[in-house]
Amino acid sequence: MPRATRSLLVAAVAAASLALVSCASAPDAGGTDAAGEGCVRMVTNSGGLEDRSFNQSTWEGLQQAEEEYGIEAQALVSTGETDLAPNVAQAVASGCGLVVTVGWELAESTLEEAGANPDTAFAIVDETVEADNVKPVVFDTAQASFLAGYLAAGVSKTGVVATFGGGNQPPVTLFMDGFVDGVAKYNEVHGTQVRALGWDKAKQDGSFTGDFEDVNKGKVMTEGFIDQGADVILPVAGQVGEGAAAAAVERGVSIIWVDSDGYETLSAEFRPVILTSVLKRTQDAMVDIVGDVEADEFTNEPFVGTLENGGVEIAPYHELEALVSPELDAEIEGLRQAIIAGDLVVESPSAP
Repeated sequence: MPRATRSLLVAAVAAASLALVSCASAPDAGGTDAAGEGCVRMVTNSGGLEDRSFNQSTWEGLQQAEEEYGIEAQALVSTGETDLAPNVAQAVASGCGLVVTVGWELAESTLEEAGANPDTAFAIVDETVEADNVKPVVFDTAQASFLAGYLAAGVSKTGVVATFGGGNQPPVTLFMDGFVDGVAKYNEVHGTQVRALGWDKAKQDGSFTGDFEDVNKGKVMTEGFIDQGADVILPVAGQVGEGAAAAAVERGVSIIWVDSDGYETLSAEFRPVILTSVLKRTQDAMVDIVGDVEADEFTNEPFVGTLENGGVEIAPYHELEALVSPELDAEIEGLRQAIIAGDLVVESPSAP
């Protein structure tokens, strides 16, 4: 299911008094009294809570918000499609002032519950839902993936790199667009011909495993890329990417993780092959949103993570730092600053 902008005409008064704590005073004229109980509920997509990806990072952010604001956070874990709508309904029924949903799978349920519960604040991660009481939390990952693609081309010994996704969806292909453009930029600057397998940006088509959970599919696909000469692979496929890491360990190549710092979140056995990670700093966004709701300053204005605001970034090179020359690292920093300044625009049809 491709991501699409979804709209709902929810009464404008809905956003006036959203809070995590109960409102003791009467609502303002034209407003509504919030039903918050000092708590927040999160609903995962079918990837589960410990997905080494955006479910996990969203939860970590809410745990930080617990400590900072003294609220109570709980997660409702979806294990399949049939769990999604009931979990969102259960989260709303908790009476918490903020409900956080994660991923495009939850867009329809979020939209439906937002319309039925205008006094509840919603935030949806990695998806755009338009309603007066829903705040989209999205990330322009193409910016950071551009840096990762440039890096991959710069460290490749074979002149071949690759990427693949779990599904042909904008939050996935946004990474892939940036990655191949970064490779192309490296070729332009250095007069090289590094090839990027797995994604054709012009056609918006490429290699996909068809799901985000079957680790073996990721391993098989990565082995196919390695057989074609790829020595740096970017999997954009949630848990499936662990299969790519396993193949990289066996075959002596590198991977670039996404969403979280794979060096920190994956099993230690994969650390030697993780070149970097394309980060979505969902944690920081969650803390900010909880703070806004608690301060009665919640709005439905989308949070868009960029290099400029620190919402996206690439992780340290960790154990593979020796592969990155000071000159290459300086070039990447120069590109980062050019993107932030607006002198270099990374474009994608999937950009938020």
